[in-house]
Amino acid sequence: MHLSKRFILHRMSSAGSHALAGVALCLFAGSILSFSRVLVAAELPNFADLVEKNAPSIVEISTTRRVAARAPSPDSEIEELLRRLNPEDIPELEIEGLPEQRQRAAVGSGFIVSEDGYVITNNHVVVGADEIQVTLNDRRVFDAKVIGLDEPSDLAVLKLDATDLPHVAFGNSDALRVGEWVLAIGSPFGLEFSAAAGIVSAKGRSVPGRSSYNYMAFIQTDVAINQGNSGGPLFNLDGEVIGINSQILSSTGGSNGISFSIPSNVAINVINQLQETGRVERGLLGVRMREVDNALAEIFGMAIPRGAFVDEAQPGSPAAEGGIQNEDIIVEFNGHEIEYYTDLPFYVGQYRPDTRAAVKLYRDGEILDRVVVLGSSPTNVVASTTPEVPRERANPLGFRVAELGEEARQISGLSGVRIAELNAGPGREAGLREGDVIVALNRREVNSTEQFAEIASSLPDSGFVPIRIVREGQATTMALEMAP
Repeated sequence: MHLSKRFILHRMSSAGSHALAGVALCLFAGSILSFSRVLVAAELPNFADLVEKNAPSIVEISTTRRVAARAPSPDSEIEELLRRLNPEDIPELEIEGLPEQRQRAAVGSGFIVSEDGYVITNNHVVVGADEIQVTLNDRRVFDAKVIGLDEPSDLAVLKLDATDLPHVAFGNSDALRVGEWVLAIGSPFGLEFSAAAGIVSAKGRSVPGRSSYNYMAFIQTDVAINQGNSGGPLFNLDGEVIGINSQILSSTGGSNGISFSIPSNVAINVINQLQETGRVERGLLGVRMREVDNALAEIFGMAIPRGAFVDEAQPGSPAAEGGIQNEDIIVEFNGHEIEYYTDLPFYVGQYRPDTRAAVKLYRDGEILDRVVVLGSSPTNVVASTTPEVPRERANPLGFRVAELGEEARQISGLSGVRIAELNAGPGREAGLREGDVIVALNRREVNSTEQFAEIASSLPDSGFVPIRIVREGQATTMALEMAP
């Protein structure tokens, strides 16, 4: 009995000691955790001051387009439902004598860069607009005038009739490092003056499908950019604009944590030219190129793959006249290292025509120096048209073709025609797509729409016919099955 009592008391005492030790340990751990949180908090940036200082310079941009009035319909609800399901089946009926209707087209973001009212935004936010209204952070609203638009860089310069406006300054995007904190302010989904922070995920990103020319090397971030953020600024921690938000990579239209911003150093060059002349001029080198992969590096004796492989220095181009040859590897352009082939057009586009540029290239195991005088890019033409084959010029293949534009010919070095419209028929069944460039049909070269029509009219009524196309820089041959 006494032993039992002593045992119980001992156990209770032991448990109490452990409990006290546990409490002390918890207090110690809690102190460490609190101290760690203090350290982490000290390392994390506080964006409140940055937002407070720069928010007055951010604007919301809304555009309006004038559209022709449509005839009233007694079955308007059914018609609207059909339009949502298949809009091409419901034609717009324009009625003479009725007033034009105003349609709000887009909402985007922008920012003021001078006290006298110059505003920067994206080209795609305002292009085609009949009216542009800019709402300031203090809720004042101004009508904006377009000073200049530039589609290749997706930048636009607007002007407000105002003075003494708050404005922001540009920083050096070349000094930006992957992993740095950045902040975006804009109007996602129309929620004006919203701030979102993240880090720089990568630099020098190329986004396919924008243009035949790749004049942009984007800053990639994980900032929550959404529709309506387009044209808004991307700040570094010093409150400088180091990017202009332009695109997101998304399957849903919402943020997936992959957004792309135009580097400030590119924007400054474009903005200065737009303010001076209302247009942007870019240089042209005149080469067809591709990536230097491991196989090419081994073939040509490079220790590490880098640079832009010259598939063709186009005859008569600045590159050819400057001594650049086929199968050269360009590793530096005017002091800029060319790590990937997409770097080359980006840097070429930063210089104006007639600029003398130094080029370093790799040939036969040696580094050679050349000097080229840049030509003028076809994108410098303010407006260009691509003639299409008239609709009545039919062919048995189920698609219409159009001439290649001068821009596409110069950048690709191709001669051929592009598929302008693809309907049901052998072409669709074979896997052709609109935009494919046809370089040969039935083993005969195609250089023009007239030549294509001539070849198409002489095709057999049945059997298989080869067609050679170029899609996204890759050539392939497909088989068209002609209906008997």
